[in-house]
Amino acid sequence: MQNIQDQALKIMNITQGNICNRCLGRNFYPQVSGNDNEERGIYIRKMLASTQVSEKENLYEKNDTCHVCGDIFLDLEDTLKNIINEIDKSKIEFSTFLVGCRLPNEILEKEEILHDTIGFEGENIKKEINRELGKELSLQLDKEVEFDNPNLVVMMDFSQDKVELQINPLFLEGRYRKLIRGIPQTRWPCRNCKGKGCKRCDFTGKMYPESVEELIAERVLFATQGNESKFHGAGREDIDVRMLGRGRPFVLEIKEPKVRSLDLEELSDEINNYGRGKVEILDLKSVGKERRSGIKSSSTETCKTYLALVEVDGKVSEEDLNILNSLKLIKQRTPIRVSHRRADKVRSREVKEIEVKLLDSNHFELIVNCEGGLYIKELISGDEERTQPSVTSLLGIAAKCSQLDVLEVNI
Repeated sequence: MQNIQDQALKIMNITQGNICNRCLGRNFYPQVSGNDNEERGIYIRKMLASTQVSEKENLYEKNDTCHVCGDIFLDLEDTLKNIINEIDKSKIEFSTFLVGCRLPNEILEKEEILHDTIGFEGENIKKEINRELGKELSLQLDKEVEFDNPNLVVMMDFSQDKVELQINPLFLEGRYRKLIRGIPQTRWPCRNCKGKGCKRCDFTGKMYPESVEELIAERVLFATQGNESKFHGAGREDIDVRMLGRGRPFVLEIKEPKVRSLDLEELSDEINNYGRGKVEILDLKSVGKERRSGIKSSSTETCKTYLALVEVDGKVSEEDLNILNSLKLIKQRTPIRVSHRRADKVRSREVKEIEVKLLDSNHFELIVNCEGGLYIKELISGDEERTQPSVTSLLGIAAKCSQLDVLEVNI
């Protein structure tokens, strides 16, 4: 206790007694118990007053603004009103929030000097301000404080007396089915103008007029009043490949949504009507931001089923096709067609099951159930022997995939 008293005297000498109870008490957390720093400060001040002699009776009385915070805590009620006013004006819908603050460097420097003087770390002034504002906002707005993934972050900039509102993204997860060929999964910027707009792209800035992402996101952006969207898929299919079955898992990230309470069943119907005959979605649900990375990392951990129409440069019989059952462990070097954007290395992928159906002497259907990450077109063609074994190498005649569908993506 004597040590605490000595350190408190040092603070009083530096501040000439002009320090508020919160800034005083904060320096002695957790050494001094109390419900809050205000209570700790009152205790410390009383302890000092009980030990002083009569001629120094007023030494520890606060007669001016707080040396550390400039009496910022006395103005928290007005600050609270400003924050609530900004939130009301913004029309932002949220259920969870977090408070942060920026303080003038002068305040932070003065607090650091006190900490260094007494040798105690104490509690950070920003942490106390955030906590006090957070408690009052929670009570007055009937919203919950959330530290990990709040809907809204309230930043109070005391340096400029300004309130900043950061709306965190909304994440929706579902599965999509691509019912036609010829559309990419995500918006594809024009190669010529890099998305700015030119004659080649008819000034759209895009290589293709629409995408799975755009057909889904447009209705969601309208419903949420969001600023922009980002599409995260569990892998992707080529532009000329359909995605059938139960669809491919995806997460749609909506940035700065003003509306979060959505009727997801109704929204799904709107999306499906908008993309009718092209794209439809299933199982739409709201998820946390961790699913964004979870969906992406799952793409190579999946088991996928494909239906391929194969054309061969020659004649084959059902007996000839029996050899394709030996396709098991595939060594596949990065395909030529994606080598400009993928690392050049050899990957091993397993074919779990294969079914073959002869259509005529030059065509057959191939159903392949395999590990995610296996390139089916190259499994068929051999890709100049970069894929081993392949349909081409086993049959001994050139084979190519003339049509491909994804039937299942199992996660």
